[in-house]
Amino acid sequence: MYAEVLIEYSAKAIDKTFTYLIPDSLKNDLQVGMKVLVPFGSKIINGFVTNIKDEYTSEYELKAINSIVDKYLVLNDEMLKLGAYLQSMTLCTKIAAYQTMLPSSLKVKEQKNNYSKYLIYLELNQDELTINEYIVSHPNRKKQIEALNILLKDHKVLKSSFSPNIIKSLKEEDLIKETKEQIYRLNNQKVTEEKKLLSSDQQKALNSILFNEEKTYLLHGVTGSGKTEVYMQLIEKVVKMNKTAIMLVPEISLTTQIINNFYARFGQDVAIFHSALSDGEKYDEYLKILRGEVHIVIGTRSAIFTPLKNIGIIIIDEEHSDTYKQDSNPRYHAIDMAKFRCHYHHIPLVLGSATPSLETMARAKKGVYEYLSMPKRIGKSVLPKVTIIDMTEEMKKRNVILSSSLKDKIIDRLIKKEQVILLLNRRGYSTIITCKSCGYTFKCPHCDITLTYHKSSNNLRCHYCGYTVFKGDTCPECHEKSLADYGLGTEKLEQEINKLIPSAKTIRMDADTTRNKGSHEDIINRFKKHEYDILLGTQMISKGLNFPLVTLVGVINADATLNIPDFRSGERTFALLSQVAGRAGRSEIPGEVIIQTMNPDNYTLKCVANHDYEKFYKYEMENRHKLDYPPYYYLTSIKIASKDYELASKEITKVKNYLTSKLSKTSIILGPTTASMFKINNIYRFQIIIKYKQDPNLFNTLKELDEIYMSNLKVNIEIDNNPLQV
Repeated sequence: MYAEVLIEYSAKAIDKTFTYLIPDSLKNDLQVGMKVLVPFGSKIINGFVTNIKDEYTSEYELKAINSIVDKYLVLNDEMLKLGAYLQSMTLCTKIAAYQTMLPSSLKVKEQKNNYSKYLIYLELNQDELTINEYIVSHPNRKKQIEALNILLKDHKVLKSSFSPNIIKSLKEEDLIKETKEQIYRLNNQKVTEEKKLLSSDQQKALNSILFNEEKTYLLHGVTGSGKTEVYMQLIEKVVKMNKTAIMLVPEISLTTQIINNFYARFGQDVAIFHSALSDGEKYDEYLKILRGEVHIVIGTRSAIFTPLKNIGIIIIDEEHSDTYKQDSNPRYHAIDMAKFRCHYHHIPLVLGSATPSLETMARAKKGVYEYLSMPKRIGKSVLPKVTIIDMTEEMKKRNVILSSSLKDKIIDRLIKKEQVILLLNRRGYSTIITCKSCGYTFKCPHCDITLTYHKSSNNLRCHYCGYTVFKGDTCPECHEKSLADYGLGTEKLEQEINKLIPSAKTIRMDADTTRNKGSHEDIINRFKKHEYDILLGTQMISKGLNFPLVTLVGVINADATLNIPDFRSGERTFALLSQVAGRAGRSEIPGEVIIQTMNPDNYTLKCVANHDYEKFYKYEMENRHKLDYPPYYYLTSIKIASKDYELASKEITKVKNYLTSKLSKTSIILGPTTASMFKINNIYRFQIIIKYKQDPNLFNTLKELDEIYMSNLKVNIEIDNNPLQV
């Protein structure tokens, strides 16, 4: 018998399976999808089996598989097909596709760590008669007799319960033995919460979703309309059918509250999966899922690849979020992967959002997806009043950061013992540091971007490559003490709030304060317990969080995302501001939102103020139609990257000529131009954008281009179908 093995090397030049002989010792155990050790050249490397066959003809002598790495880790038929689909969608290597589907502790590579965690128990190694004879004949060994009596009664006791000397002496007499039991690092709480009564809108949505039917539903519910309760009751129905469910959320910060809700409702039947888990925790959770010990998986983007069997429903909350698209190779979208798995199991996919992406809403309006609406908040809660503040007028009063209105309202909420959320979509202390004497600006030497100042560490940092430099007092160019900071980051905002309102207890939540494990959960819990009055942070505080005492939300600089030169900037701004506005007034106390902007007449901001998604959708769709953008056209981005500027420029021109000769005349080829981030980590990047409705030549042309650059060590090609940023 022979096995086709995909090896761990991800070079495109060897992106294929290699055939190995299956030794007699492995024939009964080896399965398709198993991880194995195989000889490759002069090395022994990892791979996994993609096919087993009885016959193979070759003029060369075949090498044999050395051993099976893990008998329990087996990629089943669905996961193998999902990996092949991922590879075909993104044009990555086959091994890169399968590596993406596995947690770091189980990837197809050499593993030096044993992630299994065990408890060691002691048990009796002789029958009761022999033990009693020992007790009678050794009356002076009181501690040993005490230990044996405990084991006679309880049968199994933790090794740590006895002293090493007692254990040693009883082992020497062959009276006891050690046993190991694998344990999981994350132990869920018991069920403490019953399902809630649904509103008429919630019940209607719940009843509309049919199981055992391959169909996509858009659940469009305003913030606070109770989408999470609908999700939980859908999942409860699925579990009662003895099926499983996957639910994706966009941010790690969101998983904290949602997971606690699911633990309270479903207890031990929940596994979680996201990047903030340690390698050991991911290993445990993956094994729970692989062994069929849980019915429910909650997690971020990568959770879509967890090996649940017999899936009954997949739910993607905040489906509009950019975090569902991976921006590094392989560049997949979690919704595409979810659709594949739903098709495999013939089950429903539920996409939920208060601000659906334009592509999703367009499909719903065309009837491709079934549209479900929840336009009202549950209970007595109502959508908050939104006020737009013109900061050009406030600047004249020297209110640079907080308008007088926002400051007064913050103080009012603190007097009432209520809470405030402030959104600033930037981190760090300030945006840039510039010399007032000579105009020198600190820039990253490796990337085409200014460095961001972080006051707590007194460092200037590049948020692309990680380059960090200490900030001195003098300008490195003219050596004058004339350095000034411009712009506003979360760290500086926190300092300014503490100056303006010293009585307020403020906590910051951004990428800098949430680096340590458990920091997301800690900040959320402490704010929920009202240890702090004001939560300020970046977009990670904008979605899903539910704090009953938050009655005021302030958006410090609404223009930050509006001014990004991207056709989706209006859509992103509307979603971000609508989501963060939805954090206010989620209990019976009315909420209010203050949006500070230099462009008070902006149409997107007016739609946010009126909670009018439909008006914004129509306005934005008209612009997309005029400019041939999604959902009217599909997009593909092609980037050429190289350390050699001239070579990259020359190659992108070749790519343009190749595309022009191959694609149909209906496809629109834009560029070449420099990429939006032209230089990252000393790599120069040029870009071409293809707009198309249908082009039968496109996919083959992209594959041909990928193959042309497969062995080029000086130039790299990046192909991204349906990019979110261009």
